Amino acid sequence: MVLGEQGFARRNSPPQLTRFNERGSSDSQEAFMKFYDCVTAPSPRRVRIFLAEKGLTVPTVQVDLRNGEQFTPAFRALNPDCTVPVLELDSGTAITDIIAICRYFEELHPDPSLMGRSAEERAVIESWLRRIEWDGIYAAQEAFRNATPGLKGRALPGPVSLEQIPALAERGRLRVQHFFAWLDARLADNEFVCGPHFTIADISGMVAVDFSAWGRNSRRPSISTIYGGGTKTFRPGRAPKPDFSWRQSSGRCGLLAHLSQ
Repeated sequence: MVLGEQGFARRNSPPQLTRFNERGSSDSQEAFMKFYDCVTAPSPRRVRIFLAEKGLTVPTVQVDLRNGEQFTPAFRALNPDCTVPVLELDSGTAITDIIAICRYFEELHPDPSLMGRSAEERAVIESWLRRIEWDGIYAAQEAFRNATPGLKGRALPGPVSLEQIPALAERGRLRVQHFFAWLDARLADNEFVCGPHFTIADISGMVAVDFSAWGRNSRRPSISTIYGGGTKTFRPGRAPKPDFSWRQSSGRCGLLAHLSQ
């Protein structure tokens, strides 16, 4: 893989992965783009899927969230919110928001369009995306983080310690069930969330459905009907295998197989 001026290239090899604690000092690093990731976390996974759909690779640094690497002074200097994903540009600027990172790549590589081409398309996609985030991803997060013993005192991501509230876990599970019903209904009459084209809203919808399993939700949408037609070459943004090879599905999107893993 040959890096371009912005530090990324069209996908022709697995992404270059580095551990955060192995990256060395900033003075010793080449000045090119880096994507700070955690292969087990749903938030950076949305960006990984977005990049895969664009056919792009970015040098990747793995952050060990389980062992609190996001709270180290080195990572806090990069992102005081202590969360991933982070996209560090050649200039040293750090972008710490999922949608902002995706917007950056959409502007530089508009094909295939995942965030809309016209003002109307962009507004429609954004509106559905925000609903999926609020009713799906945030609800699943509420259920998961308020019920998982290993997250005691970590009910919300970020630098502030907050105690779990069991009632919020139950509310989150109820919210997720309402989200499932809405998603089933929305996709019953539409090929994708926003109509005939696969977009960032669908990426977020898939991650929301998968993430919901972490919160002990007993029901998930009718998987056989969700994204059944799929997008042309969807490549799951799951954690890479130990050799960091990328799993690719042939033909149309296979969410059923994706969620059964």
